[in-house]
Amino acid sequence: MINYDGRRFRPADDATAGDRVAVYRQDGNVLWGEFSGGHASRGALTGTCGPDGTLEFTYCMVLDTGELVSGRCASSPRVLDDGRIQLDEVWERYGANASSGISRLHEILDHETPVRIS
Repeated sequence: MINYDGRRFRPADDATAGDRVAVYRQDGNVLWGEFSGGHASRGALTGTCGPDGTLEFTYCMVLDTGELVSGRCASSPRVLDDGRIQLDEVWERYGANASSGISRLHEILDHETPVRIS
C-alpha cells in the first residue's frame, strides 16, 4: 500500500502547473488534503485509499472568482522510474459548470523547490 501522508503533488504538465500544489494526509485508509494555486484560491479533499494505492475522494474549492465548486475524483497511482508517484485522475465536477475530465499529477520530491499552501 502506498502511504500518501505528507506527499505533495502538482500537475504533470509543468508548462501549465504554475503554483498549483496539493498536500495529502493519510491515516489508515482515510485520505484528506488541501490544495491551492491556478484558479483555486483554496480547496480540500476527503476520501479513501485502497490497498493498491487507488484513491477515491470528493473535493470542494473556492475559485479566484469566488465561485464554489465541488466534485469527485478517482486516482490510479504509478511509481515512476525516479521514485515519484504519478496519479492519473478521472474527475467530475458538479453544479452550474458541471464537467468531467482526466488529469495527471506528479509528486513533488523533497529536493525540488518547496511549494507551500498559503
